[in-house]
Amino acid sequence: SSLTRWHRIQQMFQAFWSRFAKEYLSDLQVRSKNLKKIPNLKPGQLVIVKGEDLPPLKWPLGRILETHPGADGLTRVVTVKTASGIYKRNISKICPLPIPQEQDQREPSQD
Repeated sequence: SSLTRWHRIQQMFQAFWSRFAKEYLSDLQVRSKNLKKIPNLKPGQLVIVKGEDLPPLKWPLGRILETHPGADGLTRVVTVKTASGIYKRNISKICPLPIPQEQDQREPSQD
């Protein structure tokens, strides 16, 4: 029936976003115990801000305004500007997007 089909589509939709969050977005996240050296986050970098109470599709896009390094010189907290405001977030809640820095900050061409 239509209702059963609708429920099945909704289950597939939820399964997709759950897998997307677990596999892809977790790969973007900075890991503190990685064996390879990871570059620090930089101001101007485009990121996704993880929301605990939001599904991955609703996580806001933001730009790092400021970094706050720890005593060891590594970035621990960042100030991020999103469409809804400016927030300070731990880097564990930040997923940097894999966009080259020079392309990220380029101004749009005017025709």
